[in-house]
Amino acid sequence: MKLKDNPFYNKGGFKIGDKIIDFSTPKIMGVINVTPDSFFDGGKNDSIEKVVDKANKMVSNGAEFIDIGGYSSRPGASEISVEEEINRTVPVVQAIYKSIPGVSISIDTFRKKVAQRNIEVGATWINDISAGNLDPEMITWVKENRIPYIAMHMRGTPKTMQSQSNYNSLSNEVVEELLYSVRDLDSDHPLILDPGFGFSKTLDQNYELMNNLDLFAQLKHPFLVGVSRKSMIYNLLQSSPEEALNGTTVLNTVGVLKGASLLRVHDVKEAFEVLKIIQKLNNGG
Repeated sequence: MKLKDNPFYNKGGFKIGDKIIDFSTPKIMGVINVTPDSFFDGGKNDSIEKVVDKANKMVSNGAEFIDIGGYSSRPGASEISVEEEINRTVPVVQAIYKSIPGVSISIDTFRKKVAQRNIEVGATWINDISAGNLDPEMITWVKENRIPYIAMHMRGTPKTMQSQSNYNSLSNEVVEELLYSVRDLDSDHPLILDPGFGFSKTLDQNYELMNNLDLFAQLKHPFLVGVSRKSMIYNLLQSSPEEALNGTTVLNTVGVLKGASLLRVHDVKEAFEVLKIIQKLNNGG
């Protein structure tokens, strides 16, 4: 198999914190939400001790990154103040940074002030659901400080996004809008793109986008698949987030085979098994 035909092939790696991360083989990002209202783990991570323990387990199961979120972005989620988001996330990021040497922490926020405070206490990169569109200061700050950045496609806000799912050519427009959002970043900026499954997209559109991930594989930047336990799975299967692990694993497998360099998941062990099996197949069994 030629390198360019390998589903693990992407455009190389870049520096995140003190490490050079090689995205020519996919990596796993473990999700920990410190919110009372996230769709799956809201209210479960209600102490620093629980979060640190969970992060440790994720790392031992194969996660290279831990993604901390303090603002629920589920459809229709209520807004919270910048101060509340900082108060939720900063102590947690600081504790993980001190407790798990070498772990790479991303802060899931679209607010520059929240991102900055968390970078100061140990986070090394930003995961922005708005690709800079909800805070005009974000892209400039990220560029000036050369901070590794995940830019996700979304229209509107978490409250309004599901009313903005009209597309003429879904996959092409997602790519075009996402690239336009990060147009001011340097061409060699450490950047990962996220198609934004579940954000400003109907159930059918999510699967159309999954089918057309090859468009993202043709871009110069690594891309992320984040479908973990989302409604595109449990609504289709008429189940619930708690019953959506099997569907998540199926779509993670499809995403990697289509070129994804990063899986953002709640269930690290199962995602790691996906990567291990696919890599064994790529090596000829």
